[in-house]
Amino acid sequence: MRRESMAFKTDDDQIFGKAYDSRLVKRLLRYVRPYRSLIFMSIGFLLVSSACHLAGPYLIKVSIDDYISARDMIGLSQIALIYFTILIARFIFQFSEIYITQYVGQHIMYDLRREIFAYLQKLPLVYFDRNPVGRLITRVTSDVDALNEAVSSGMIAIFGNIFSITGIVVIMLWMDWKLALVTFAVLPFLFTIAFLFKVKVRILFREVRGRLAVINSFLQENITGMHIVQLFNREHENFRRFDAVNKEYLQANLDTIFHFAIFFPAVRLLSVFAIALIIWYGGGRIIHETLTFGILIGFIQYAELFYRPIQELSEKYNIFQSAMASSERIFKLLDEPVAIDSKPTAHPITLFQHEIEFRHVWFAYDRDNFVLEDVCFTIGKGESIAIVGATGSGKTTIISLLCRFYDVNKGQILIDGIDIRDYDLHQLRQMTAIVLQDVFLFSGTIEENIRLGNREFNSDRTRRAAEQTRANPFIQKLPNGYNQEVKERGGSLSVGQRQLLSFSRALAFDPQILILDEATSNIDTETEILIQEGINELMKNRTSIIIAHRLSTIKHVDRIIAIHKGIIREIGCHDALLANKGIYYKLYQLQYKEQKWA
Repeated sequence: MRRESMAFKTDDDQIFGKAYDSRLVKRLLRYVRPYRSLIFMSIGFLLVSSACHLAGPYLIKVSIDDYISARDMIGLSQIALIYFTILIARFIFQFSEIYITQYVGQHIMYDLRREIFAYLQKLPLVYFDRNPVGRLITRVTSDVDALNEAVSSGMIAIFGNIFSITGIVVIMLWMDWKLALVTFAVLPFLFTIAFLFKVKVRILFREVRGRLAVINSFLQENITGMHIVQLFNREHENFRRFDAVNKEYLQANLDTIFHFAIFFPAVRLLSVFAIALIIWYGGGRIIHETLTFGILIGFIQYAELFYRPIQELSEKYNIFQSAMASSERIFKLLDEPVAIDSKPTAHPITLFQHEIEFRHVWFAYDRDNFVLEDVCFTIGKGESIAIVGATGSGKTTIISLLCRFYDVNKGQILIDGIDIRDYDLHQLRQMTAIVLQDVFLFSGTIEENIRLGNREFNSDRTRRAAEQTRANPFIQKLPNGYNQEVKERGGSLSVGQRQLLSFSRALAFDPQILILDEATSNIDTETEILIQEGINELMKNRTSIIIAHRLSTIKHVDRIIAIHKGIIREIGCHDALLANKGIYYKLYQLQYKEQKWA
């Protein structure tokens, strides 16, 4: 059971760094630097607030020794007024410190999330092939939250803790150094407990984080594949597996709670023991008239204040440790090289004029097993070609390379005689439109999904595109027409309707190169007939590449490329390839028999 659940863990989830890493801190300071004036202001407010807090026990000591014992009501009233003023001042400074700290923390999170998201959009598809979506979402959410906690609850607060401890030590030694040493007698025991707690909790927090990663991965996988779970009646088995990983997460949290339940009462016990020592030793000195009652009360209150920041420093250690681990994961993502990008000397490309050439192209996703081997062909401007072959033969890989989602391992892809790697990447993709088999729709309206945020498109342009691709009739039947909200991934629309919208989207962008990747494979025959005219209109005066599953839909193209196991076997028109009786002929006959039996 443990082996089964741990299969969801990743190396990144196991990272649990030191509480302080100078290399990471230097990088984090880049995000803090724009707000350094606010940080210094917050630290100043914190120190003043702490000073106000430390003044309280001393004022009580003065009121007892100088005014209560002397029955001086006027002096006592003045001290009470001073005490009340300090409380108000502390409230103001503490509010200002908390607000500014949280303000800075939220803005740092905002900046960091913007940078991570912008960088994610630059990374090549191969990065997303090897990194689960859940892990990347964790980087943008919980890992950034951990850094915010370090800034808002740790980095600045630690100054207050250190200042409070130092101030209390100085005040107690100044008031009565003998009684101060008695109070500090329990410190060795306190530091021993804090050290043991720190070591143990570090291990436990690593375990909790790992178990949480298992749960997140399991949930993402099972919710995404819920239709398969229900179709194959896997509910009971998946619940059993989730219950197992959930119990392990529960146990990891309970172990952590157990140690916290020991640590905090232990610190409290030591502080009470220290107070008992103060009462015993200080009370004896009061009896012998070598100590005032005010000093004894002040010491008791300072002892209460002394152990609280020590306890908080132990908690800050875990916050910083988690923050360092999160920052290491974030910077590992931000250090990922952008393998596919425009060169500084990139050629502009706004118009495709002559031909596309695949020249001895080799490509492998894992650099060992080649998906394409020595692929060579040309596509003239305005020409339409179809690529056919069995599943896994490399058809989709060809268009992925043309759009530079991946770069070739060997060989070249040229447009008008220039390697596409030498063109501006944004312009290269701008001249191309792809209609995929699996249509992805974003949240928003129907019209927004057609124009994909392009503000240059007006309503007339999007509606003309929908009319040409035969999407307009079903859109008009929707309650809100083009303003109809699309649910997540277009769940409220049928497969055919989503496919029609993808055609409208491609036509609205008016591409020079049109790619249809099995775009009609998910559409019923009636819908296919509706959009075939639109496709033909869309292909006019455009260079078109069609990856086809239904061979009956590509009879009209200029040339057909038959590919098998990454190697081009045949190139020719429909009739010529049938007459050749090669791979294309066999695929056509096999599909014809399937349709006949159907």
